[in-house]
Amino acid sequence: MKLSILGGGGFRVPYVYQALLRDTGSPRIEHVVLHDIDEGRLASMARLLAELAEGHGDAPKVTATTDLDTAVEGSDFVFAAIRVGGLHGRTCDERVALDLDVLGQETTGPGGLAFGLRTIPVMLDIAHRVKALAPHAYVINFTNPAGMITEAMQTVLGDRVLGICDTPSGLGRRVAAALGVDGSRVRMDYVGLNHLGWMRGVHHDGRDLLPELLADDDLLGGLEEGMVFGRSWLRDLGLIPNEYLYYYYFNRDAVRSIIDSGRTRGEFLVEQQTAFFDRVAREDGPGAVSLWRETVANRSASYMAEAKADHAAGAAATDVSDPEEHGYAQVAVGVMAAIARDEPVSMILNVRNGTTVAALPPDAVVEIPVTVDGRGLHPHTVTAPDLHQSGLMQQVKAVERLTISAAVTGSRSDALQAFSLHPLVGSVTVGRQLLDGYIARIPQVAAVFDR
Repeated sequence: MKLSILGGGGFRVPYVYQALLRDTGSPRIEHVVLHDIDEGRLASMARLLAELAEGHGDAPKVTATTDLDTAVEGSDFVFAAIRVGGLHGRTCDERVALDLDVLGQETTGPGGLAFGLRTIPVMLDIAHRVKALAPHAYVINFTNPAGMITEAMQTVLGDRVLGICDTPSGLGRRVAAALGVDGSRVRMDYVGLNHLGWMRGVHHDGRDLLPELLADDDLLGGLEEGMVFGRSWLRDLGLIPNEYLYYYYFNRDAVRSIIDSGRTRGEFLVEQQTAFFDRVAREDGPGAVSLWRETVANRSASYMAEAKADHAAGAAATDVSDPEEHGYAQVAVGVMAAIARDEPVSMILNVRNGTTVAALPPDAVVEIPVTVDGRGLHPHTVTAPDLHQSGLMQQVKAVERLTISAAVTGSRSDALQAFSLHPLVGSVTVGRQLLDGYIARIPQVAAVFDR
């Protein structure tokens, strides 16, 4: 089988390839095509994957190309993880908002809307190329904002495109470990949108273990979410939120922490990744894998630092498990194996709502538990969200749909409504300043309205 990876020069590609190396089932991926518009990054990544393949006689073949049609044609699966505008665009996403004392973050808040505006036209073009050149392929989307992008692509590909995120699975893994139970036998009651969801139950052998977790100071305090949100707030809620809800529940704290840090996450990654790729390009011989692992360790340590700095001061541990074994790449390979080999597996994915969440339209993309098998995707029935959850989901979904409409039609009115109605903005005046700022600083956003 053939897998094309769009964004093949991306920093997380080695995770995907390592997951493929561990996959011993049949049929399996035999050919990986890396696609990227940056030839230098492609060459560096191909070299790194060649090092990873050493000692694996049956390692999937790797080729690289800057031609989209060559990458996509005849693929069985397409993995999409692109960044339109590069890391420079990300830093603008962050700084335009922070300059107005609004959250500057990659996917949550106005930064995510700017990211979506410039990314949706590109991803829709990709969807049409997949439909023409690989009509039977499944698209596994990790391109952020994952829920919004998946929903836009489904207008072309229907249920053959799904979104993945490792945050819910990571939450489930940490909770199972804290409770000392087998994670494979845990069923999570989870509902939400991408980066906006809640774990409302942890069912194991017919019992909901969440009340036991919430009641135990040591277990809850040792959980990463317990450190981020604080034990008392989790007990007030009676559930465990997705970590990205920190930006809603502690919005002012997050904005102040990012501003005070003096450097955004995007600015850190620009410096780090530029140094990595420059060094790989300069040095001959092996060593790319070791350098990548070292860089990944530093990258992971800074993830959501603004949340952990406030609530985890003095804490001894966060989630230190190996993301190669548990992260989004393993989710993606699990989806491919379930479909190709009809090996049913349950996981939390971004899929079409249908009748699952009555508070949202049937064609909205939601993040819920799903069973995947050779016949496709089968969403689970979930308990209806409460008023708080429904209200926040509806408001954010309305903003996402306005953003999709603006990206497709070039409507400034829809874009202005999206920015102004986002619950983390809450001002038409600020919404207009945000839109004008992104148009002025990011050419790909300006191009959306110049058609």
